[in-house]
Amino acid sequence: MPVNSNRMVRGIVSTLAGAIAWGMSGTCVQYLFEHSSIDSLLLTSLRQIGAGIMFLAVLLLWQRPQLQAMLTDSDTRHRLVIFGVAGLFLNSVLYATTISYTNAGTATVLQSLNVPMVLALACLVERRLPRRLEVAALVCAALATFLIATGGDPSTLQLPLLGLIFGIATAAASVFYTTYPQPLFERWGSFATTGIGMAVAGMSGFVLWWLTRGVHTGFPQLGLDCWAVLGIAAFVGTFGAYGLFLHGVSIVGPIRGNMLGAAEPVSATVLTAVMLGTAFSWADWTGLVLMVATIALVTLQSAEEGKAGSL
Repeated sequence: MPVNSNRMVRGIVSTLAGAIAWGMSGTCVQYLFEHSSIDSLLLTSLRQIGAGIMFLAVLLLWQRPQLQAMLTDSDTRHRLVIFGVAGLFLNSVLYATTISYTNAGTATVLQSLNVPMVLALACLVERRLPRRLEVAALVCAALATFLIATGGDPSTLQLPLLGLIFGIATAAASVFYTTYPQPLFERWGSFATTGIGMAVAGMSGFVLWWLTRGVHTGFPQLGLDCWAVLGIAAFVGTFGAYGLFLHGVSIVGPIRGNMLGAAEPVSATVLTAVMLGTAFSWADWTGLVLMVATIALVTLQSAEEGKAGSL
C-alpha cells in the first residue's frame, strides 16, 4: 500500500467511529422524546453546549495559544460562526426533528442522502463523472434509503411527509458542515474548529429556544434517567461523534466521509431495536446491509486510488 495509507486508514477508522457514536446519539434522542416533554430545539442546544464545554476545556488546557489565535482572527471568527450555526446547529436540530416524526433509525438513513448530494457537488466542482466505486456506493446508499422510506413497496411511503422533508433537509445540512469547514481544518485542525463551532452552535440554539419558547414555557422537568441519557448524548453522541467524524473527514475528504457515515444508520437502527424495542422490517435490515456495502466500497475506492488527501 502507499506511503500515506496508514494515515488514510486512521481517517477511515475515525470517521466510522464518529458515525457509530452518532447512532448512539439518535437512540438517546428518541428515548428523551419518549420519556420527557423536551423539544428538539432545546435538546439540540443542551447537547451542543455540553459538548462545546468539553471541547473548550481541552483547548484551554492543551491548545490555548491556538485558541487565542483563532478568536483574534476576524475571518476565522466569521467562518466559525457560519460553521457553527448554519452547519452544526442546523444539522442537529433538523436531525432531532426528523426523529420526532419518525424514529432514530429512519432519521439516520434519510440523512444518508448526503452521500449522493456531496458526490454530485464534487463532480460539478471538479467537472468530472463519478468514479466506478463511487457509483456503486451511491447505488447502495440510494437503495437503502428507498427500502427504509417505502418498506420495499414503491406504491406507499412508510413515513410521514414532514419526516421525509426534515430528513432531506438534514442531509443537505450534513453536506454543508462537512464541506464548508475544509479550509479551517487545513489551517487550524479539525479539533479546534469543531470545538469552537460546537460552542457557537449550542449557545445560539439556546438563545433561540429561550426567546421563542423558554420565556413562555420555562425549563421542562427532566428525571434523573433523562439527565443521564442527555449526558451520554452530549459526551458520546456529540463531543465524541463530531470530534471523531470531522477529524476523519479532514483526512479522507467529504465524499468518502459522507459515504462512511453510512455506519450511522446501522448503529442507530441496531441500538434502537435492541435498547428501545423499536420494530424494523426486512426492508429496514436489508437497507442496513446495503449501508455496510457502501462502507466497504468506499474503503476499496481509497485503496484503489492509492493516495491520501481530500477530494
